[in-house]
Amino acid sequence: MSVWGKFGGAAAGLFVGGPVGALVGAVAGHFLIDREGDPGVTFTIAVIALAGKMARADGNVSDAELEAFRRVFRMPSEEEANVARIFNLARQDVAGYEYYAGQIARLFVGNPAVLEDILDGLFEIAKADGVLHPGESQFLERVADIFGFAPNEFRRIRAAHFAPELTDPYVILGVSYVAGDDEIRQTYRRLVRENHPDSLIARGVPPEFEKLANDKLAAINNAWGKIRDERGLK
Repeated sequence: MSVWGKFGGAAAGLFVGGPVGALVGAVAGHFLIDREGDPGVTFTIAVIALAGKMARADGNVSDAELEAFRRVFRMPSEEEANVARIFNLARQDVAGYEYYAGQIARLFVGNPAVLEDILDGLFEIAKADGVLHPGESQFLERVADIFGFAPNEFRRIRAAHFAPELTDPYVILGVSYVAGDDEIRQTYRRLVRENHPDSLIARGVPPEFEKLANDKLAAINNAWGKIRDERGLK
């Protein structure tokens, strides 16, 4: 079943407190997600709710981020109301996003790849207006910190989405400028494996979010191509 088919029940339960595939409740503006829930639903709600929090971070409360979510994640029209309800509740106030990010970090403890997928989703939404606002940047950096990513790891994740890092292949691959050819090649191959759409699906990211993997993979391949040409590698 599509994640959206499961999602409707979860979203309905969100506001009545009933049991759902992923138990979700709204308490004082904070979302609580049950560890036993469907991982695809959990991932989807995590992205929506944090995106709603981020929508206030740029100081411009609009539907741009919600529209970006619709565009990026292939949301069917019949689920728009459910998504909008979670999104709008979350964006009522930026306060509380750290608590929620902590919940997500604990939910996916030991699985940093999924936490990186969530950050990638948030970056895709942040690109809705073509600008990474200071408030959004601070929001994303703080969420990354809560997720357990070091500053250099955050810079690597951001590099796949925004200039000027987008033009620096070494930052995109997360390798040093003086790294050896073999190290760079091995890093590239690992990143390709980790960001292949099949790998995302295997770790619980819904197939509807495949644009995340495709965009990230394109940036990784482009970075490798630049380094390969620069160094004359095969």
